[in-house]
Amino acid sequence: MEDPEDGGERGVWVNGDDQLLVVHVGGEMDIDRVSMLRGALHAAITQPGGPDEIVVDLSELSFCDSSGLNGLIQARHTAAEHGRHISLRAPQPQFRRLLEMTGADALFTITDA
Repeated sequence: MEDPEDGGERGVWVNGDDQLLVVHVGGEMDIDRVSMLRGALHAAITQPGGPDEIVVDLSELSFCDSSGLNGLIQARHTAAEHGRHISLRAPQPQFRRLLEMTGADALFTITDA
């Protein structure tokens, strides 16, 4: 995964500890980039001994299409199968509208910070 603090392009990067894992998503998320998101979320969810709570930080996500939303919904199902929970942090207005228009906002715990 790319880490913008190391000069990488904004994309998907992970940090956290035994208690909480944060998957950061930045830039644009579309069909060309969704595999990064799916890979990071799958690794976080299926990690043996990993935390029960996985936060997807969307504060740096400038655009997301239906493929990105689908990736998050699939990750939510996988998390439930593994006894884990995914929440969304700080979605930008464009993505918040997508969540609301599709009804997917009811599937996730969403926090502003």
